[in-house]
Amino acid sequence: MKSKHSVVFLVGCARSGTTLLQSILAAHSQIQSFPESKFFLYAVPERQSKRHKFGLISQRLPSHLKKFFSAVGYPDISKQLPKLPWIRPHSQFFIQKLYQITQENGKNVVLEKTPEHLHYIDYIEKFVPESKLLHIIRNGSDVVASLYEVGHKNHKIWGKEYQEIDVCIDRWIGDIEITRRHLHKPNHFLVRYEHLVEDPKAVIKQVCAFIGVEFTETMLEDYRQVSQDLIRDRESWKETVSGDIKNANSQKFYKVFDAAQQQYILDRLSSVNLDELSPLSTPGDR
Repeated sequence: MKSKHSVVFLVGCARSGTTLLQSILAAHSQIQSFPESKFFLYAVPERQSKRHKFGLISQRLPSHLKKFFSAVGYPDISKQLPKLPWIRPHSQFFIQKLYQITQENGKNVVLEKTPEHLHYIDYIEKFVPESKLLHIIRNGSDVVASLYEVGHKNHKIWGKEYQEIDVCIDRWIGDIEITRRHLHKPNHFLVRYEHLVEDPKAVIKQVCAFIGVEFTETMLEDYRQVSQDLIRDRESWKETVSGDIKNANSQKFYKVFDAAQQQYILDRLSSVNLDELSPLSTPGDR
């Protein structure tokens, strides 16, 4: 199966296994990936109503892109930024440069992983219309516990909002709903974290078919080394990705929360049934 040049956005609620899935896919000889770019988070001026109204980029974007391209070893790219201050030319420029890096490395698929890009799907489909979107979802109680824990241990990076249980719950419920709204589209594909760690070979084979590349056994071994290039120094919460592929759903939920909190969380999460979401399927099944 030959792949043409393409871009895949990997999205999902934070702490749902996006880095693990990214690392496995990036171990493919034709897939190039990067540390999280957070491009649309910085491109869209949500707090600047006038700029937002006219489709202008956020004033934060140029400096952010400078840091990003320097971090991936291409500092000169930031000197070529579009002069027009609109989101469209900057989006096209950004993807074009990721392609350029991908081609220079002898590959032809760009894998852009920023979990929060889940909230910018409309922008992605508008400005990168030929892209594919890969969603990953994970059991709610485990995500809430992980968000809550990282919010306490790494609040300087994550912010103090994730020290609130309801914020963690709302984040997961809201993100699952966004995924649900897009799964009917042929360019969107769903992976369950629990399925991935239970049978990684079967799941990755189907993901590769969706992307348009041949599955190779080495992906399930080489991801350990690849992951080191995708994780920034300050992202200590991602370090376990370089270990064996195994279910990380442990007793964290019961260790982090007391009985009353557990019951409260489970009651709120009960409104969401992940089994009702479209099951993992090969593109030919759609």
